[in-house]
Amino acid sequence: MENLYKVQLTGELVEGADLVTATEKFAQLFKISIEKATQMLTRLPVTVKSNVDETTAQKFKAAIEKAGFACEILPVEEPLTAIVANQVETPAEFPVVPSQVPAAIATQPENFLGWHYKIEGRPDYAFLTVQIPANETLKVEASAMATMDTHLEMKTKLKGGVGRFLTGESLFLNEFKAAKGAGEIGIAPGTPGDMVHQYLNGQTLFIQNSAFVAATMDVNLETKWQGMLKGFFSGESFFLIRASGKGDLWFNSYGAIIEIEVEDDYVVDTGNIVAFTDGMEYEITKVGGYKSLFFSGEGFVCRFRGKGKVWIQTRNAQAFVSWADYFRPVQSKG
Repeated sequence: MENLYKVQLTGELVEGADLVTATEKFAQLFKISIEKATQMLTRLPVTVKSNVDETTAQKFKAAIEKAGFACEILPVEEPLTAIVANQVETPAEFPVVPSQVPAAIATQPENFLGWHYKIEGRPDYAFLTVQIPANETLKVEASAMATMDTHLEMKTKLKGGVGRFLTGESLFLNEFKAAKGAGEIGIAPGTPGDMVHQYLNGQTLFIQNSAFVAATMDVNLETKWQGMLKGFFSGESFFLIRASGKGDLWFNSYGAIIEIEVEDDYVVDTGNIVAFTDGMEYEITKVGGYKSLFFSGEGFVCRFRGKGKVWIQTRNAQAFVSWADYFRPVQSKG
């Protein structure tokens, strides 16, 4: 019986190769998307061809190394019987090689949906790194970009229009497009605290306007909807963002974020709400004599009813301002 071989990526780049370019060429070689190729590279080493003779294995090795990835030829001890041409075999749970795989794509589980990202510095100073696929665009909170690849293109958009801008009910967004190949962006929100990722697949989330960090283009962001009243949060002129559609959404908090499953009734101080799922009924009330149990100075709480999720932050910005004001120097009148 003729000996059979497999071609396996080692997790290293050939000398002089660039990771982004090599990934794009690898995707073209095997006629798969860049996103699929990127996912494969998080599970190195990966067998890309198996059950072939030595001559065929050498041809695959040469083509892959020309794309930029080092690989090796290994004998197949137990020949497989269901390998389709150009089908990529991915053995279960091989270790990732951090030195060759960007940090932003080395953290997602196998069944992960969406773009590859990494959140560092949690829960105090969360920093988001996102891999933007080629020709795709990411919507980012204005002034939140900290680092980016030089070939990313940026445009600024005003979500909500001029009329809402005059009333404070608008959202400035920067759009970053990877027009010349996949690129990486680092995002640092203005608020010190945690960050959460949610992949929307037809669901709807309501988040504080100050909590929005970034979203992919298929996530629709609305700054006002029917029945929304100004002053939802602690009597301030804040508004909610309604996020819906399909894609990635990131939002942050002041302090750490805690996710709460609501089964029936639940009460949360308005200053501690970060986000909640659609479908629950809610109303804003005052707690009266129970104000001391909550940390918004005006004693407003939100009473949720139904089944869903609420994300709360462990710190309240208004409470911190009130605490810090005590230590503010006061000019003497004398």
